[in-house]
Amino acid sequence: MNVTITPSFLVGQIEAPASKSCMQRAVAAALLHKGVTYIQNPGNSNDDLAAIDNCKKLGAILSQKDNQLIIESRGIYPKDNILDCGESGLGIRMFTPIAALSPEKLTITGSGSLKMRPMNFFDEIFPLLGIQISSQDGRLPLQIQGPLQPRSIEVDGSLSSQFLTGLLMAFAASGANEVTIDVKDLKSKPYIDLTLAVLSSFGWEVTHKDHRQFIFSGKYDYKEAIHYKVEGDWSGAAFLLVAGALAGDIVVMGLDPFSTQADKAVLGALQNAGVQMSIQPDQIEIKKSTLMAFHFDATECPDLFPPLVALASFCNGTTAITGALRLTHKESNRALTLQEEFSKLGVKITIQDDLMLIEGGKTVKSAVTNSHHDHRIAMACAVAALRAEGDVTIEAADAIRKSYPDFYNDMRQLGALIK
Repeated sequence: MNVTITPSFLVGQIEAPASKSCMQRAVAAALLHKGVTYIQNPGNSNDDLAAIDNCKKLGAILSQKDNQLIIESRGIYPKDNILDCGESGLGIRMFTPIAALSPEKLTITGSGSLKMRPMNFFDEIFPLLGIQISSQDGRLPLQIQGPLQPRSIEVDGSLSSQFLTGLLMAFAASGANEVTIDVKDLKSKPYIDLTLAVLSSFGWEVTHKDHRQFIFSGKYDYKEAIHYKVEGDWSGAAFLLVAGALAGDIVVMGLDPFSTQADKAVLGALQNAGVQMSIQPDQIEIKKSTLMAFHFDATECPDLFPPLVALASFCNGTTAITGALRLTHKESNRALTLQEEFSKLGVKITIQDDLMLIEGGKTVKSAVTNSHHDHRIAMACAVAALRAEGDVTIEAADAIRKSYPDFYNDMRQLGALIK
């Protein structure tokens, strides 16, 4: 699908999408919880739907009523020996250790760019936990057979915190006691804080020492019924907030300023760029602003690169964002993809090792861009188009379905001219 966006002025209120980071973790926790879970404000992105499908395949019964997802589970009892995580990096890294709680032989696979993402972590760690595993030279599909036996181990957290998220959930649900996971060079600590917060909501206690050692005590405050509300998504809302800073006076509702989500850090970047905004308990008002170049460290929140590149394109001066090395293993190599697609818009991006430099404040051109089947690239190009000199077309624009399927409709609701 191709989408063409005409420069537009935005006005009005919009509800932030449901957080897929919260949603997927809640679905996994509900599967592990032996009882019933009521998930309010469930998401509907492709990643969310893949999590729901795997939850069913691993034995849970799901139903939906009044914007509420109901999950009944008695633990991990696979109904299917093939799990498909779609293109979800979190899904594959979280559900694989969870599935390994079962003694059944299972195949874990995915699609698109996920097939090329490295999964060597499992090849190295699973044998230490009594899990048989074979992969395609560190790539999908994976064949595993548990059951997982929690033991004190050390893991490398430099590639992705999502591997640790899966282990934390599986260890907690297994009843691990007097066991530790030591982590070296952990990236994206806020995402681990989110995992721990979800586990706590479901009754599992996992503590840590400075995110370097995670300690399992076996404590579990069991409740038959769990009620969990999915937060508004700071990752998706970052594009709406940048859109407001570039092209209008809008209010984004449903965001928690005290959230543990890593991408809440977008507020700091917006403030550094001189954006006018008012932060309230459940909404953020943001106005079209005169923007200045800024410095920002996105090492802990690399998903903010695409919206911040769109923002920096209109900031006077050269913006510097660190953390570019975190972009290699995404839906595309995001650093190179951002450089390629924004060059079509007349924006010069220089990559120096871990640093990305964006030269802003010049005319953003009318052009035909391509998402490279990366949802965040599609949204970044769409937001930049709001203040371009003419129409911007995005090829493979339906990539947004992975995380924010209502993005174009929400932008239209605010007044964006999209066809």
